[in-house]
Amino acid sequence: MAKNFKELQAKMSPERRALNEAAAAKMIDEMALDELREARDLTQEQLARLLHVSQAAVSKMERRADMYITTLQGVIKAMGGRLEIRAVFRNGVVRISQFQDLRKRA
Repeated sequence: MAKNFKELQAKMSPERRALNEAAAAKMIDEMALDELREARDLTQEQLARLLHVSQAAVSKMERRADMYITTLQGVIKAMGGRLEIRAVFRNGVVRISQFQDLRKRA
């Protein structure tokens, strides 16, 4: 018989719960483009319609390790978000503003 998650969680030690929460937060903070699309409850077909491209083009884009910033910016915008690029250093984080609204400049 399946157990309720809250029952299982209540039996976990505080240390185990903290580890699980940290792992979940990391999964949310770090997603591949296809995982992000799925988390936004979009299919490849729906995203393709929003971007005015084919479903195959979305599939290909999701597998790419490298793409133009403007392409990624368009995908994120189609999903309802805004792309931010940050440089992370030991002593802080700097948001790079050079790439904001690249499509408006073109």
